[in-house]
Amino acid sequence: MKPETSVTINIGPGKDITLSTGKILGLANGSCTVRQGDTVVLSAVCSGAAKKGQDFFPLQVDYREKYSAAGRFPGGYIKREGRPSDKEILIMRMTDRPLRPLFPEGFFDEVQVYGMLLAADGINEGDTLGMLGASCSLCLSDLPFQGPIGALRVGLVDGKFIANPTSDEIKKSEIELIYAGLPDKVIMIEGEAKECSEQTLADAMYFANEIIKKMCAAQVELMNKAGRPKKTPELHFVPAEMAADIEKFAGDELEDAAFLLGKEERSKALDAVKTKIDEEIKPKYFDLYGEEDYNFYLNMGWDKLVQKVVRTAILEKHRRMDGRDITQLRPLSAEVGVLPVVHGSGLFTRGETQALVVTTLGGPQDAQESDLVTGGTEVKKFYLHYNFPNYSVGEVGKIGGLSRREIGHGNLAERSLKQVIPEDFPYTVRCVSEIMSSNGSTSMASVCGGTLSLMDAGVPIKAPVVGISCGLVTDDTGKELILTDIIGAEDHYGDMDFKVCGTEFGGITGFQLDLKLPGIPIDTLVRAMDQNKAARKEIHQVIKACIASPRPELSPRAPQMVVVKINPEKIGALIGTGGKNIKEITESTGAQVNIEDDGSVTILARNKEVLEEVKRKIDYYTAEPEVGKIYRGLVKTVRDFGAFVEILPGQDGLLHISEMANYRVNQVSDICKEGDYITVKVIDIDRSGKIRLSRKAALEELDK
Repeated sequence: MKPETSVTINIGPGKDITLSTGKILGLANGSCTVRQGDTVVLSAVCSGAAKKGQDFFPLQVDYREKYSAAGRFPGGYIKREGRPSDKEILIMRMTDRPLRPLFPEGFFDEVQVYGMLLAADGINEGDTLGMLGASCSLCLSDLPFQGPIGALRVGLVDGKFIANPTSDEIKKSEIELIYAGLPDKVIMIEGEAKECSEQTLADAMYFANEIIKKMCAAQVELMNKAGRPKKTPELHFVPAEMAADIEKFAGDELEDAAFLLGKEERSKALDAVKTKIDEEIKPKYFDLYGEEDYNFYLNMGWDKLVQKVVRTAILEKHRRMDGRDITQLRPLSAEVGVLPVVHGSGLFTRGETQALVVTTLGGPQDAQESDLVTGGTEVKKFYLHYNFPNYSVGEVGKIGGLSRREIGHGNLAERSLKQVIPEDFPYTVRCVSEIMSSNGSTSMASVCGGTLSLMDAGVPIKAPVVGISCGLVTDDTGKELILTDIIGAEDHYGDMDFKVCGTEFGGITGFQLDLKLPGIPIDTLVRAMDQNKAARKEIHQVIKACIASPRPELSPRAPQMVVVKINPEKIGALIGTGGKNIKEITESTGAQVNIEDDGSVTILARNKEVLEEVKRKIDYYTAEPEVGKIYRGLVKTVRDFGAFVEILPGQDGLLHISEMANYRVNQVSDICKEGDYITVKVIDIDRSGKIRLSRKAALEELDK
């Protein structure tokens, strides 16, 4: 093994990050550990030769959080970590996106980046440390990585920006920005905000950029001390003569086909042009290169040519593939109440992109819980699930488990909408976005459809949230053009997909940047934010024209919920021995009852009648006896001097023989025996809590 080599980066008062390599992972192509506080993340890189005929860069990023990192055991019967959690998948996506643009064009080698949380102090998060470690391990490897990049989280607490805030600081923060980039160039951002302004988000990025400079300089220092020599990569390009022939036989037909208005019509026309090219050049090149290489070169050459034609037309002619102006939105429509039975539904359509979002209301037991590596449980009372079926793009495909893309898109929509759910809203809220058709920015359609659905269900959101994506096209001369509301093909052939969500007047609630370029100036992103804001105003008008505000009452289909308070000392009486009482309530009514330690009891019932029945039962088990109130009690014990009567569960009072009737009673058995139910009135409760009862007084009052 090599000797350990380390560098340290100061990112703020009392905050140091240490990058180390050489002590472990001697057989990986590149590796390091990253430490902040007592949180340690490992990163390792391995690589292999490109597969024959592969025409894309197969970068694979994995990240795992081990419970042993916090000195804990995994939950469940099998004490071993299983499939990656949603959190781990989201970290993988955040790590992949800034790395991918920094490999050279035509590089198709197999590359795997693996991150693992080794130690977790519960104070410092491991996700951005893992992103930083991925960059560092790639720099230390012999791969043609054009980094390094830096990565950090930025918070805003009490008006001050904080680099890599602690777990407690994140909870107090007005924004949560995950930022990755090169010095003075942003590559990826993702996060949420409590309705912040564009200027605040821009300032947060400029703050992050200064930390990025330190991170990149430290990685260069470590690479110079302990890095491997870089190898000359094998790059795969279309032979120049064949590329020229592909362009020659495409002629003017390619641009005409690429700019037909409909996605399906455009796709068929492009396929026809490609087929014509194939027929023209096949006799010349098929035998020369063989079937596999010929198809490889044809597909790659065709894609590069379409990209060139589309980008040139956009930059030089301001011509978009579906005929719109540069800042023009596609046709918009919004509907609510589109489904029966459900609690709330919204259908949002933008061009050929359409999302149907359904809202369901539930109780505390419907909250989504997940174990935290560092201990405890995260409970989400609002969550959004996103589904992207094959029919949304008109294709046949295997129906399997959730993709990383579905988890990522759902998370972006969820964090954008959760900012406007009132904290004191007692219901658990689930939104499900079903993508009906897709031609770009389905996550933003999910946000708009989610807003419609929430308001249709009567959820009292603070303000409607909408979102839209802006794209970017550039050339080697520095010319650039920001596009509003990009379609799928503009995303594919363009340089950027920048999504921003927000309310009409409050500000930004969620954002995400995907970039194909190796970084752009922050100023370019700031201009895109302004263009995005103007587009969101148009969408807000469409939403308000459909439904101006949340419905004044919850959907009649939604369950009824109320929170009642009981004396915490009565919790045991409500639960009953072995849970007998609470089980009887829930089974007989079908309601959900959730009891908190402070005496808060949340009731979720299917209708108002059931709700009142549950409240009556809870009151029976938890009520305090009141002087002057009449009860129907159970005779528990009989003595010569009287009887002890249970008037409330576990609460007995003494019915003295003198209080049994308005005449002289010779024997208690003349009036009652054990097991009888009799009517009594509470006439006194002394300081020690002893209860005195009177049958005589109860009968006199009832006779009036």
